[in-house]
Amino acid sequence: MKRKEGAPYNFNSLSEAARVFGLPNPQHPLICMLGAESNQVLENFMPQSHVLNFYKISYKPRLSGRARYGQHFYDFDEGGLLFAAPGQIIGADDEHQGACSFYTLLIHPDFFLTYPLAKKIKQYGFFSYSANEALHLSDKEKETVISIFRIIEEELNSRIDELSHDVVISQIELLLTYANRFYKRQFITRKSHSSDLLEKLEEILEDHFNNDRSATQGIPTVQYLSGLLNISPSYLSDMLRSLTGQNAQQHIHHKLIEKAKEKLSTTNLSISEIAYELGFEHPQSFSKLFKTKTSQSPIAFRASFN
Repeated sequence: MKRKEGAPYNFNSLSEAARVFGLPNPQHPLICMLGAESNQVLENFMPQSHVLNFYKISYKPRLSGRARYGQHFYDFDEGGLLFAAPGQIIGADDEHQGACSFYTLLIHPDFFLTYPLAKKIKQYGFFSYSANEALHLSDKEKETVISIFRIIEEELNSRIDELSHDVVISQIELLLTYANRFYKRQFITRKSHSSDLLEKLEEILEDHFNNDRSATQGIPTVQYLSGLLNISPSYLSDMLRSLTGQNAQQHIHHKLIEKAKEKLSTTNLSISEIAYELGFEHPQSFSKLFKTKTSQSPIAFRASFN
């Protein structure tokens, strides 16, 4: 494990992580399950930020009361799941660090090769959520999650046969399906908080488009907006999808097209001038997006008002 001074620890394999922290070598080179005792060792000796080049799914029986959803505290503090994708930096100042994981599943991407899950797993946005956007579980949900972890643990610790890989893959897929369901529940139970964030997002976009910020700063990006809202880009998109049916990029485009329609119907600005005011470097890009979203060119839309 080589690293530069001050750079995050970078673990490329499960055996490397096990060796560094004095844990038993995993029985399988591409997947391992850490129980409470191994997690304690791992988390006690992780002094600073690190990068795992494999998927990580952790269940913590307690999550810090400091955990926030935007500007609000979570309504569950009993415990929950945290997810990390390969190459994601995990900070040493993780606000959930004080509570040791009960289960941690580490999976190298190669474990999914030849299985549809290799592609599907990349579609789950929660692998890119921040630590303060953990999945908080009800007691019933907790029972479901722990039962799946135990099946995977038993399968990995028993005699491996020609069906073991299929069994573990199916349990991981089941775990992710439940996580997806439970996150949708979390969006619903925090609907008032989500609505507050949506209202704040609308204020930011209105200010951006109404005060000529687009002309100087360009079209607002998902990363820019999520930073102002104190949530991750993936969480912002999934939250908006649960409320409006649109992801963050689609929401930005919808707002942009509405502003474009307003300018086309109420001003004498040229198409190029409107494009530049909205943050486009090239008028052709504006015209192409407008036609894609409205099935009309900007010129045709303006003509319909005359």
